[in-house]
Amino acid sequence: MKSLPQLKIYNTLTRKKEVFTPLEAGKVKMYVCGITVYDLCHLGHARVMVAFDMITRYLRTRGYEVNYVRNITDIDDKILKRADENNETIGELTERMIKAMHEDEAKLGVLRPDSEPRATAYITEIINLIQTLEEKGYAYAASNGDVYYRVRKFENYGQLTNRNLDEMQAGSRVEVDSFKEDPLDFVLWKAAKPTEASWPSPWGDGRPGWHIECSAMSTCCLGNTFDIHGGGPDLPFPHHENEIAQSEAATGQKYVNTWMHAGAVRVDQEKMSKSLGNFFTIRDVLEKYDAEVIRYLLLASHYRSAINYAESALQDARKNLERFYTALQNIKPVENADLVASAGEWRSQFFSAMDDDFNTPEAFAVLFDLARSLNRAGLQDDQPLTEALAFELRDLGGIMGMLQQDADDFLKGKALTRQQSINPDVIETLIEKRLLAKQDRNFAEADRIREELESQGILLKDTKDGTSWTKAS
Repeated sequence: MKSLPQLKIYNTLTRKKEVFTPLEAGKVKMYVCGITVYDLCHLGHARVMVAFDMITRYLRTRGYEVNYVRNITDIDDKILKRADENNETIGELTERMIKAMHEDEAKLGVLRPDSEPRATAYITEIINLIQTLEEKGYAYAASNGDVYYRVRKFENYGQLTNRNLDEMQAGSRVEVDSFKEDPLDFVLWKAAKPTEASWPSPWGDGRPGWHIECSAMSTCCLGNTFDIHGGGPDLPFPHHENEIAQSEAATGQKYVNTWMHAGAVRVDQEKMSKSLGNFFTIRDVLEKYDAEVIRYLLLASHYRSAINYAESALQDARKNLERFYTALQNIKPVENADLVASAGEWRSQFFSAMDDDFNTPEAFAVLFDLARSLNRAGLQDDQPLTEALAFELRDLGGIMGMLQQDADDFLKGKALTRQQSINPDVIETLIEKRLLAKQDRNFAEADRIREELESQGILLKDTKDGTSWTKAS
């Protein structure tokens, strides 16, 4: 393969693609905001999980040593409310939801992060950080026992989302009987209500605000400055804006070099939300679709783009994966880089696409072209090239956590295969394979292909002019 181009990443902070240069050569420190564990994970969570799993896999393939930290928020208003509704302890609820999260992400092929800090394990560090902000004049204790951050004291507040403080105040809702000095100030420490979970602090019993948790966990795990901070589409403001203000005010150093944000998941072109009744958990979708179909749907669009979740989108994802696995069917992959290189430049094209801000749509286009060449090699009965191209397809797909299943297992897929509409390209490929088998007098293989299509509701009709097919009524 030719020498790799420079990796470029879109930086939310600068609003442009930049050549990625880590603080320490060959090493990447990355923090991603994780889940607030009060309920099962939904498709929006899956989008972030899968996007940064893909990014981590590619960075490691490129030779970087990646320290991937993704936190867990295990203390929060929603957690307190849900635990009370369920008549269970906070620990019981969060442990149950963390276990479910790990099960869901494993099914989606998401590798576990290197560290998974929990907010409740960093209370001492959080208190120390708030005390530093208070000593520097950025934090103040209010008469209600809460501690707030002085937003206007931080000169660069709004830089991540390009917001003006005066415009923010004009559009904000001023709280009635607020204990804040300024409506824009946000809470760092919340005074505990009776019977509420709390920890002792210099300001009285209470618990941390959401924003301060990530500042403490990220800097404790990765240092005052690190390479990449990621998260979902709803986090740049106010969460990440507040993280920057807290962290840089406390340390006097730049917090993060590159900010990355995954796109939203929409349902039939509407925002996914419980109030609209269009809310889907990962488990809801896994009941109907192979996990790799969901992963493909989440990666087929650029990680920064919004995804539209619909039955038709999942069916299209299934059809596209069928094209890959049909090309790989009944072939033993054998590594032969020289033979592959003599036939095409798929590897260099794949890496060029991924080096352009992890452009997975373009990378998949390269893989489809590779799959077509694999099919042509099979039709020409070029076994060495067929085996080499099959290896290349699986190897490049594996960089994105894709195409590692047994082809027969995926294509037969039990009920999942039968409930999807059939891809005409896949049918024609199978008909071509059946014709070759008949020409080689391998009637057992020809019969197997006919039976496979019949199991999917496809009926074949052989005539002197060739083979046609119809869908069973």
